[in-house]
Amino acid sequence: MRRALQLAARARGRVSPDPIVGAVIVDNTGQIVGEGYHQKVGGPHAEVHALRDAGTRARGSTVYCTLEPCAHHGRTAPCAVALVEAGIRRLVCALEDPDTRVAGQGFAMLRAAGIEVELGVGADAAREQNAGYLHHRRHHRPRVWLKLAQSLDGRIATRTGASRWITSETSRRHAHRWRSWMDMVAVGAGTVVADDPALTVRHVRGPDPRALVVSARVSCGPEAQLFSRTGTVLATGRHDAAKTDAFSAQGVDVWSFETKDDQIDLQQLVHKAGEEGITSLLIEGGRSLSAAALQAGIVDEVMIYIAPRLIGDGVASVGDLGVDVVDDSVRLTQIVTRRLGDDLLYTGKVVPCSPV
Repeated sequence: MRRALQLAARARGRVSPDPIVGAVIVDNTGQIVGEGYHQKVGGPHAEVHALRDAGTRARGSTVYCTLEPCAHHGRTAPCAVALVEAGIRRLVCALEDPDTRVAGQGFAMLRAAGIEVELGVGADAAREQNAGYLHHRRHHRPRVWLKLAQSLDGRIATRTGASRWITSETSRRHAHRWRSWMDMVAVGAGTVVADDPALTVRHVRGPDPRALVVSARVSCGPEAQLFSRTGTVLATGRHDAAKTDAFSAQGVDVWSFETKDDQIDLQQLVHKAGEEGITSLLIEGGRSLSAAALQAGIVDEVMIYIAPRLIGDGVASVGDLGVDVVDDSVRLTQIVTRRLGDDLLYTGKVVPCSPV
C-alpha cells in the first residue's frame, strides 16, 4: 500500500477534479507484477494501468489500491469489471469512494464475483492525499487551505510595506510545491495592487493553479499580470457590466455575488467554486481576505511559515477577527510542526472545520 500511495502522489495537481489513485498488483509469491496510477483526466485509471503492466500474471493476484475501483461508465469503463475479468483473487483498498456513482458499488461488484475485499489499510495517508477530492464529493465545495508566511512576531511586511523575503528559499520552495497541488489560488485586491503577483509555480516543477482575485468593489485594474492568465477568476459584487467589461475582454471569468458591508459572501463563493469543479483552494493573502475567510468559516486548514525574525511595527498576517475575549478566538487542532531550514512550518485544522 505504501508503494501504491507513492505512485498516486505522482499525479498530485494534475488530474483534478478526479482523485489521485495508485495501484500495485502482487502475485501469490509476494512479488510485484504490475503497477499503475491515474495519469490524466479522461485517461485509464490506476487499476487499468497496473493490469496492463501485469498482463496474464494478474490472475490469482492481490491488488492494492488507494481508492475504491469505479463501478460506472464515465470517461472510461468500470475498473471493477476489469479486475473481475482479469481474475484477481483479492483486493486490499485504503478508502471507499464517496462519489455517489461509486460509494461501495465497486466493492459490491467484486464481492459478488467471489473476490475478497479488505478495506482500511493505509486509510489515513490516502485520506490526506485526496483531501480535496473527498471534501468536494461530500460537501460540494473545495477544501480550503490558508497559507501565511510571517515573522516570529506575526508580521507579513514592515511598516513601509517591504515583504521580500521574510521566509527562506526552502520555505518558498515548499509553498510552491503546495501551490502546484492546488486547483485554485486566491488573493485579495490589496495584494494584487501592492505586489502584482503572478501566482504561478516557480522553484519546483508543476502545473499552475487557476488564479482567483476577490474584490467586492473591483479595486484593482485589469492590467495586473495574473489577469492575462488563462482561467483567472474575478469574484466581485453585482455591478454594472461596464465595471467588469475590461476584465471579461481579457478572458477573465467574472463571478458576481451579493455583498453586505462591501463584503462578498465567501460561503457562496466556495460553493460556486465547487460547482465549477474546484476541489482544492489555497488562500495566499492578504490580511483582509485571510480574516474574512476565517470569519466566514470557510477555512479548513492553516499553514503558517514562520521565519526567525522580529519586525516589530508592521503589517499583521491576519486582519481584525472581531475577537474581544480569548475564548472567541479561532482555534486549531491536529497540530503538526516541521523544520524548513531555519524556518518553522506550523499546520493545523481549524476548529470546527468540515471533516475530509
